Amino acid sequence: MTPSDSPGPNIVAFIFARGGSKGLPRKNLRPLAGVSLLARAIRCAKGVRGVSRVVVSTDDEEIAAAARAEGADVPFMRPAELASDSAREWQAWRHAVDFVESQPGAKPLDIFVSVPTVCPLRNSEDVARAIALYRKGNADIVFSVTPSAANPYYNMVEIDDTTGSAALSKPPEAVLHGRQKAPTVYDVVAAVYVTSPAFIRKADSIWGGRNATIEIPRERAVDIDTIVDFKLAEALLEQSAT
Repeated sequence: MTPSDSPGPNIVAFIFARGGSKGLPRKNLRPLAGVSLLARAIRCAKGVRGVSRVVVSTDDEEIAAAARAEGADVPFMRPAELASDSAREWQAWRHAVDFVESQPGAKPLDIFVSVPTVCPLRNSEDVARAIALYRKGNADIVFSVTPSAANPYYNMVEIDDTTGSAALSKPPEAVLHGRQKAPTVYDVVAAVYVTSPAFIRKADSIWGGRNATIEIPRERAVDIDTIVDFKLAEALLEQSAT
């Protein structure tokens, strides 16, 4: 049985890949160990059981062509105002679900899944775990986190603009002698988001309702924004292949 044949809710995976990127130009098409970030995201989404369709939202014709070559649907081109550096991706989410659901004969979309290109080491199992958690019905949105390398109770500081002195961002009641004694904190990592069209339309961000999280190990949670992030992902892939 293929993913599209699976019974159950209509689960559609979306990949949002605009053409512009200041941190790492053309990063969505940049090959990582021979496979572009875009292709990795599409393959990840297609590997999730129960996903009926993979849709790419882009403003870029080259990205659109590459997406189709990987077997993804590109039923529209994203408007320029939703693809600028200042545009909020949440608005692109709304545009995408509105377009898909407005097509003649379209089946109502039950579960929206975003599989960002910028977290190429996340895998199909991570996405499936997020969907499974969402389907329990206890949250409006599920997203991914990873243990943080820094801790506001121990080694994250804020600098006073007047004095230039540093102070812990979240001072504990007593001095912590060792990071292990600090509360565990996490980074939000753009590996996967699972929600409903209804929540996307009524909320303004992931913080607009009840949330739940899946934890992804740090070795799969590299979020690519710069060439340094890209090289780290390359090194981790190379290490995992040995």
